[in-house]
Amino acid sequence: MNRLDDPSNFIKGRKPTFIGMNGGPETDDQQRARFQEPEYAKYLKYPMCLYFLDLLQYEHFRREVVNSQCTKFIDDQQILLWQHYTRRRTRLLQTASEQTQQHVTQNNGIVQPKVP
Repeated sequence: MNRLDDPSNFIKGRKPTFIGMNGGPETDDQQRARFQEPEYAKYLKYPMCLYFLDLLQYEHFRREVVNSQCTKFIDDQQILLWQHYTRRRTRLLQTASEQTQQHVTQNNGIVQPKVP
């Protein structure tokens, strides 16, 4: 897989700009389908890039993404999304860890499985 085939490059704004300037993906349906399959999707660092693969099917999006201001806006929005996601995930993991720690302390260090 070369640098431009990696859908994670969407987060950096490289691939949408490249495709916008060069007239669209060579194998649009195959490329989109390939990265939505679980064996490929598990390697994605930024799953939001699959959304951009879908957007590239629209001529209007390809025209707009050539504009550097549009690419910058997309990049900024992605950063804000990931910052929010990271903070939220950290908070959830911390809360779960504290609850587990309290549960272990209450049971004298014996971890018991939760039965629904």
